[in-house]
Amino acid sequence: MILVLNAGSSSLKIEVFDAALRSLIAGSVTNLGTAGALKLGEASTAIETRDHAHALALMLAALAEAGYPLASFTAAAHRVVHGGAILTQPARVTDPIIKTIQSVIPLAPLHNPNNLAGIDALRATAPEMPQYCSFGTAFHATNPDVAIRYAIPKTQHDAGIRRYGFHGLSYANMVADFGDALPARLLAFHLGNGASLCAIREGQSIATSMGYSPLSGLTMGTRSGDIDGAAVLRMSKSLGEDETDRMLNKNSGLKALAGDNNMKTLLERDDPEARFAVEHFCYWAARNAGSAIVAMGEVDAVAFTGGIGENAAPIRDRIMDLLGCFGELPVHVITADEEKQIARDALTLMAGGH
Repeated sequence: MILVLNAGSSSLKIEVFDAALRSLIAGSVTNLGTAGALKLGEASTAIETRDHAHALALMLAALAEAGYPLASFTAAAHRVVHGGAILTQPARVTDPIIKTIQSVIPLAPLHNPNNLAGIDALRATAPEMPQYCSFGTAFHATNPDVAIRYAIPKTQHDAGIRRYGFHGLSYANMVADFGDALPARLLAFHLGNGASLCAIREGQSIATSMGYSPLSGLTMGTRSGDIDGAAVLRMSKSLGEDETDRMLNKNSGLKALAGDNNMKTLLERDDPEARFAVEHFCYWAARNAGSAIVAMGEVDAVAFTGGIGENAAPIRDRIMDLLGCFGELPVHVITADEEKQIARDALTLMAGGH
């Protein structure tokens, strides 16, 4: 069995998979550092945690009580948001790999430290257990230089200012789910509170809408999507850097346009603001899609995943209406499952003797 961990700033999520990638049980610890809850399967218990290590200890105890003791796991696997330009493949956790993850913390200061906290906590508890990590940016490492490079001085590019792309584990899982039926040129949408698209040709990412950070690209739940750098500089002068960052990432997107970032609620509303927000979301998804199709040269099919992509048929229909200029295209809906992809990566590495 593989224990998959996803350590966030205030939560620890786990899922257990067998060798056939069947999910056996899933759970989470919420509100780390304060009063929260431990959920495992159908059970939920109010708890109070100190940090990731304490949350992991409580989760491992709950797993053992549920019939999944620590000794029953062959390995553990972790989600790491950012691998930078170096970590472009899943890897076994070693001291050099940890140092490399630490080196790219400036690229993901809110995520990589928490991902590392989960790795460190399990290493301290079970030092002999093989651990693996999968990177949210790695799938896009196949993008050509012309898609990655911003037209800025080389000194800034060499300092790490370039397009990386995100949601890579979701897109990798989509490719695996298609198997031999994977279309040669697939336009893939991951639509949720965070939203992106990816041009996938012959199973590889060749262009994606997110860039240096997850802020760019499509209109999202609370993120602005693409915005002129000069506008950001102007806002930063009046609001300050931190407040501008907070506004663009936490208080923009659908939330700014209609006061709500819940697409289900917006679709149920019938006021001008809600209708405009929905149209804005679909328009910019389709407009970015045109760019992705140019990168592929053509498009054979479209696939949707993510909370909105899977569950909001009106959104899929409107985006496809806007893409009607490309002809009738097959549409697929794929269940998002990053945890399954992380387990798949670990099993692949283990099969190769790593």
